[in-house]
Amino acid sequence: MTKKKSEIWEWTKALVIAVALAAVIRYFFFAPIVVDGLSMMPTLHDQDRMIVNKLNYKIGEPKRFDIIVFHAPENKDYIKRIIGLPGDTVEYKDDTLYINGRPYEEPYLDEYKKQVIDGPLTDPFTLEEKIGEKTVPEGHLFVMGDNRRFSKDSRHIGAVSMEKVLGNTSIVYWPPEDFHIVK
Repeated sequence: MTKKKSEIWEWTKALVIAVALAAVIRYFFFAPIVVDGLSMMPTLHDQDRMIVNKLNYKIGEPKRFDIIVFHAPENKDYIKRIIGLPGDTVEYKDDTLYINGRPYEEPYLDEYKKQVIDGPLTDPFTLEEKIGEKTVPEGHLFVMGDNRRFSKDSRHIGAVSMEKVLGNTSIVYWPPEDFHIVK
């Protein structure tokens, strides 16, 4: 009887440790997220499942063009691309992104730009027109969805506080046939 109790106790301990470890990993390091909507097309598709790396921005700085997940104002998590970093000026004209006065290529938009026939993919704007500031404020990011005509992003909700960022994401793991690392 003692041997059976000991074996049950060992299994119980192992199960509790496994559950606790999984909870710690999910809460502090990695978490799954489901893409909800079309705002990141063609890069990400509705219902893609991805892994959010929560650790990256706890120990490092965000990088321009990273795809991040953040808490949005309407109690939802959004997935968008970092366009402007703190201190940057951001402007769009003639369907070209300008950061600090320098034009930037956005190869992830090439597919959509070819399809657009009724004007630019991204309407022209300046940062000041969208968020009322000449530069991205310290501790904030300017983010945009890749599906520029159908994305609710910093052009609508303002700059995103770094405190709201959950982490970055680059691995689509579901559906299995679409498994890939996003660039």
